[in-house]
Amino acid sequence: MKKGLLKKPGLYLVTDRSVLEGRDLFKILSSSLKAGLDMVQFRDKEASDNDFLETGCKIKELLNNKALFIINDRVHVALALDADGVHLGRMDMPVAAARRILGKKKIIGFSVSSIKEAMNAQKQDLDYIAIGAVFKTPVKPDYAVTGLGALSQAAKKIKIPLVAIGGINELNIKEVRSRGIKRIAVIRAILKADSPYLATRNLLKEIK
Repeated sequence: MKKGLLKKPGLYLVTDRSVLEGRDLFKILSSSLKAGLDMVQFRDKEASDNDFLETGCKIKELLNNKALFIINDRVHVALALDADGVHLGRMDMPVAAARRILGKKKIIGFSVSSIKEAMNAQKQDLDYIAIGAVFKTPVKPDYAVTGLGALSQAAKKIKIPLVAIGGINELNIKEVRSRGIKRIAVIRAILKADSPYLATRNLLKEIK
């Protein structure tokens, strides 16, 4: 069952057009998949639904069930693409509504920025919770830093799978992993890497 993968140590790449700066997303994904990447979230706040759907189709074809395919925010596109699931934030569609649309078999993740928010979030029908930003990150410059201490608390108190995100890279991933978080999400650590393959492989070494 695909949801079972969330309980295992793994690497979760979140795409971001602004970070790519013209780099070829498909080449990056292909390289990272070869290195063992097992989860991808397609996020593009700027794209129209048509462009998002078109790119999403290409990503799904590339992944070819080798990695979980998660759509950011757009529940209707996740449904249209028959993606593995959707990732939501506080300003997106309510979790209960997304679950009614997608059904029980699809994955629904949710972003939180504190242990209090995580405790509240786990009362909903979610498959995983993403907590962060763990470290300061230029991708979300206005986000408050959650810090490593919150990760330790979350690992003890949250009963559903957790994902740590925000400013995580090869230099600090060991600290994050030591707090009991099995699944790590990155953006710049792969999208900005000179070698996405080596970056993915090195990150996975620390995770697994």
